Amino acid sequence: MLARRDLLLSSAAALFASRARATPPDPWAEAAAIVARIRPPTFPERDFPIDRYGADAEAVGDSTAAIAQAIAACHAAGGGRVVVPPGDWLTGPIHLKSNVNLHVSEGATLRFKTDPKAYLPVVFTRWEGIELMNYSPFVYAFECENIAITGKGVLDGQCSREHWWTWKGKWKQNQHGWVEGMPDQRPARAKLFQMAEDRVPVLERVFGEGSYLRPPFIQPYRCRNVLIEGVKLRRSPFWQIHPVLCTNLTIRGVDVNSHGPNNDGCDPESCRDVLIEDCSFSTGDDCIAVNSGRNEDGRRLKVPSENIVIRNCRMADGHGGLTVGSQISGGARNIFAEKCRLDSPDLDHAIRFKNNALRGGLVENCFFRDLEIGQVRKAVVTVDFNYEEGRNGRFTPVLRNVVVERVQSGKSARVADLQGFKTAPIYDLTIRDCAFDGVAEPSIVRNVKGLKLQNVTINGRPAQSLA
Repeated sequence: MLARRDLLLSSAAALFASRARATPPDPWAEAAAIVARIRPPTFPERDFPIDRYGADAEAVGDSTAAIAQAIAACHAAGGGRVVVPPGDWLTGPIHLKSNVNLHVSEGATLRFKTDPKAYLPVVFTRWEGIELMNYSPFVYAFECENIAITGKGVLDGQCSREHWWTWKGKWKQNQHGWVEGMPDQRPARAKLFQMAEDRVPVLERVFGEGSYLRPPFIQPYRCRNVLIEGVKLRRSPFWQIHPVLCTNLTIRGVDVNSHGPNNDGCDPESCRDVLIEDCSFSTGDDCIAVNSGRNEDGRRLKVPSENIVIRNCRMADGHGGLTVGSQISGGARNIFAEKCRLDSPDLDHAIRFKNNALRGGLVENCFFRDLEIGQVRKAVVTVDFNYEEGRNGRFTPVLRNVVVERVQSGKSARVADLQGFKTAPIYDLTIRDCAFDGVAEPSIVRNVKGLKLQNVTINGRPAQSLA
């Protein structure tokens, strides 16, 4: 069985490697073209303050219905802003409609209810790369156009050791409150994964109460023309900004700071034409993670993430700063990141690719430049095909055409940790015009074809290889 699996992986890898690489002569000209065609939505100059509909600024009364009424009125009028004035506002899930800008004013805090029953009935959503019916995301939009979340206010999920986070189960010395005997997500997670492998229709994958699968904080699903700008996110239940199957998406000036389990900062999944700029992230998982579906569900939908530009962002705590994967079975291409600062003793990796032989998927044309890295705990550049299930699968993880240039790094355990498979190597990784200082250990390089170093120094000395 092992030999057959290796033969399949090797054959598929050879096929991918033999195909022409559609790389533009100047990839950063393509990045500029992507940015030029992304247009944030605009809205009529009409305001619908939520207090006009009975919302309570003291966070004593439940403002869920008032906010829903304001959104409905705004949508019916042809669009505008639903304004959250300064104050504290208690709410359950907020469901946006087309042509609505939810504007959270400076001095305003939306505090989301801690009772999971408030997030029922279940909605069509995605969880760890798999579609299902589950608790509503805290802020949700389904098949909408021209929507936004703006302002300088705060969205506070109020998650903690007492609320939501324990559902993760045993994790990192259980610092989030779970103890033996408490319920957790593991049985439902295994059931969901098997249902996806069996191609059970999504509407029959009903979870919600009793399943302990935490919802994401913000999730626009199958939406066009989306803007998320200026707001602050705190204490998220799960992934924080999770656009799925969206096009023409702008995420700008958002401050994301939450350290719960799986608190990824921003996970565009199967999205096209995305700009993420001027944001700051300090998270309990990856800061930015590009995804495209997990295992059989990702292959069923066959929608890659593509044409994504990340610039002028700041990453502090997290597992990976700029990450692609691991829910990447639908593939990813044309990913650009520039002019970001990554710096924290609690940031594991600066640039991170995660995949395995259960996910598969083709990831290509990824470009990183002008990154300033103060310190990371592990490696500046990590490619890990051994993530989670590792070689235990029959699909081929493919990564090719990655360029890292003009990176300055002050402190890291390694420059690189590159681990492909013998039967599915990493292809065409170029590192040029980079200086890596404060490097403690040699790099790990396993199963890489086409690794190029050009004008690279490590600890002040010219480096001809990473070996």
